[in-house]
Amino acid sequence: MKVVLFCGGMGMRLREFSNQVPKPMVPIGYRPIIWHLMKYYAFHGHKDFILCLGYGGDEIKKYFLDYEEHLTNDFVLRDGGRTVDLLSRDIEDWRITFVDTGRNTNIGGRLLAVREHLDGESVFYANYTDNLSNVDLNEMTRAFEERNAVASFLCVKPNFSFHLVTTGSDGMVAAIERAERAELWSNGGYFILRREIFDHMRQGDELVEQPFKRLIERRLLYSHKFNGFWACMDTFKEKQMFDDLYNSGDRPWEVWSRARDRGGSQVALA
Repeated sequence: MKVVLFCGGMGMRLREFSNQVPKPMVPIGYRPIIWHLMKYYAFHGHKDFILCLGYGGDEIKKYFLDYEEHLTNDFVLRDGGRTVDLLSRDIEDWRITFVDTGRNTNIGGRLLAVREHLDGESVFYANYTDNLSNVDLNEMTRAFEERNAVASFLCVKPNFSFHLVTTGSDGMVAAIERAERAELWSNGGYFILRREIFDHMRQGDELVEQPFKRLIERRLLYSHKFNGFWACMDTFKEKQMFDDLYNSGDRPWEVWSRARDRGGSQVALA
């Protein structure tokens, strides 16, 4: 299946980096976060990507046009450095379509802008480019296909540390608890969409607002609850969290590395 990635936002809450590079290009280790996300989908057998570009789109284009595979692959250097023999490769079997969908376009508008590139796709994936997870994509896809749904998304526990407060009409506190312990779930992206999603969209719609509300009314929207690793790089603090995990070697989103270490592989759904 094709994978639509929304990578045109300005990332205002991560301005320490997004003033220099677009948010999808903020690095985790040697590679930008968008690469880690694409690697996740490629591991599951989905290597046909459509990038919805906007702010900083030229930087994303340049990165892949000048891609340096030796940074994350073993290689042999010969002839005094004139010849590099790669022992493995990263993206040679990826197909990436780059589409300028506008600097200020919302997510719904970006999806509508790439509709023509989804011809022939009855079902496709879509995602933001600032979050990573180790959710079993095959399991999530099977659960979606078993239901009469037009769209689904990953449903995760919020990872912020605020306390949620319940009060009575008189303002007296009835309950207080940390957000991650409450029965509260949020949209974690990792969308699976049938082509019929376009029948429920209008120009100017935000994907998770008007279209999803229409699907809810028709009981056509499915949420896949997941308690495993999911994290979003929305602030400098979260960027630091990703860096700490990467540097420690504890990288839950690197499902491809764990499969390699086990000497196995994962078969994608047809």
